[in-house]
Amino acid sequence: MAESEVDTPSTPIEYESKYFEYHGVRLPPFCRGKMDEIANFSLRSSDIWIVTYPKSGTSLLQEVVYLVSQGADPDEIGLMNIDEQLPVLEYPQPGLEIIQELTSPRLIKSHLPYRFLPTAMHNGEGKVIYMARNPKDLVVSYYQFHRSLRTMSYRGTFQEFCRRFMNDKLGYGSWFEHVQEFWEHRMDSNVLFLKYEDMYKDLGTLVEQLARFLGISCDKAQLESMVESCNQLIDQCCNSEALSICRVHGFLAWHDAEKSHYIQ
Repeated sequence: MAESEVDTPSTPIEYESKYFEYHGVRLPPFCRGKMDEIANFSLRSSDIWIVTYPKSGTSLLQEVVYLVSQGADPDEIGLMNIDEQLPVLEYPQPGLEIIQELTSPRLIKSHLPYRFLPTAMHNGEGKVIYMARNPKDLVVSYYQFHRSLRTMSYRGTFQEFCRRFMNDKLGYGSWFEHVQEFWEHRMDSNVLFLKYEDMYKDLGTLVEQLARFLGISCDKAQLESMVESCNQLIDQCCNSEALSICRVHGFLAWHDAEKSHYIQ
């Protein structure tokens, strides 16, 4: 018998109650009551921001950005808690007050749509790196994330989850609008629009774009060294993947112990 939301811990009503609507966008509960404070958050010209729709390769991108911007070693990054170095603006921890007081240059992440990010960012402050990912891959990863996260306890089917995704019923709202908003600002001087797939197809060009955008001067040998280090990070990330994702004849396949789901 197919698994459904009705007979599992997270029913539609329970699941819906985990979000709230803010100007037409569904946001996680920890964003409640702080959106005005986020809009007024003070930026510095040295700030480096990483913004993505959830499950768009944020973890991998933050490691690459940290390596390029800080000149860090891949092995060093592997031993550190990178999330402590790049806090998420809207998360409960460490909180807006602590992030505000971080030493420059601050590295900050967010999943919020462009329109909800600090007003100073819209006015050209800070440097914003946005990464978009193929939605076919993203929705598989987002589904697995919801199933594994204890606070969500999502037990609906993959098909139902896809319907939620298409109907903007997941946290942070519409993927389509999220990407579109940043695409419209891709020519802004403080915005760099990247694609997740380019980290695998043309990492050298992506790292060169990052270095140029962040104002990091490097010769050919230094650039090649950075690319090699980033390749090492990507290999480490791929080796630790718990979810098996593969492409077969133009389909995206997600495999677990019991079944496979396909999206055309």
